[in-house]
Amino acid sequence: MLIVRNSRSGSAVIREDPAETFAERLPAAAVRELGDGEDLADVVEEAMGSDAAPAVLGVHGGDGSVSRMAHLARRHDRPLLALPGGTFNHFARALGLTDVGVAIDALVAGATVPVGVVEATADDDEPVTVLNVVSVGAYPELIEERERRSSLGKWLGGAAATWSALGSAEPLTIVLDGRRARVWSVFVSVGRNDPDRVATMQRQEIEASVLDVRIHHARGTRVRALASLAFGKRTAAVLRAMGLFPRDADMERLVVPSLDLKVTPQPGHPSVFVHDGELEERDPGGFRLRCVAVPDALRVFAPGGQPR
Repeated sequence: MLIVRNSRSGSAVIREDPAETFAERLPAAAVRELGDGEDLADVVEEAMGSDAAPAVLGVHGGDGSVSRMAHLARRHDRPLLALPGGTFNHFARALGLTDVGVAIDALVAGATVPVGVVEATADDDEPVTVLNVVSVGAYPELIEERERRSSLGKWLGGAAATWSALGSAEPLTIVLDGRRARVWSVFVSVGRNDPDRVATMQRQEIEASVLDVRIHHARGTRVRALASLAFGKRTAAVLRAMGLFPRDADMERLVVPSLDLKVTPQPGHPSVFVHDGELEERDPGGFRLRCVAVPDALRVFAPGGQPR
């Protein structure tokens, strides 16, 4: 077994170092710390090319690290051990993996579940594996602004980015099925999601076979555009009660097996999209984004799974 640790994940929260747990419960596992500038794919390719190629690929990190390892697990036809070590751990929580111990319990029991994913392709690039959501519009721009302010830290940088967006956010133009629209955001979730949410950050289905698409049309204010990014139920409920949440008439929902979207930002605004918290930059003129639901794409160790 190979476990790759991304110590930079979860830097915004205090988290216990699992090194002793790995040594005690998984003494035969090869544990690698991902160094600065080191690529996860290179670490995995090196291990898979050795005489003792791992039968299980594990990762300790946040959603971005887990989605990258999921992509590699699919490539090498290996089950995935997702060890939550990020700030939000949306994917792990959706599978009931509340902490490292629960994930290891599932591994020891040999319990795996089939998990659907989305393959997202930008222009002519290779597809990437998405475990939760891919998004264009207000949320990726907010992430891009936060990363430019990374010296302030995640939370303070996020607050500064939100304040900046209140004065500068602009709709982008999309073309979907021949229809042109100005929108604040598009969220493409893996599987069906909570119908009351706009920002569907965490998946709700495990064996997902469809995309759940939320389009926020640009008929409201910047305040509503940013309020729509609230993914906590309580926060969304408070914003809705205050009249700050997007109106139902401004929202469009599609449940489809695939999506082909042309995205054009306003001049001077970044051409970006986000998948599982990972920011991707494109050419300034815009890009084409294609998403396809892939059911039963990989197997993940999780509570309630079937023994392998």
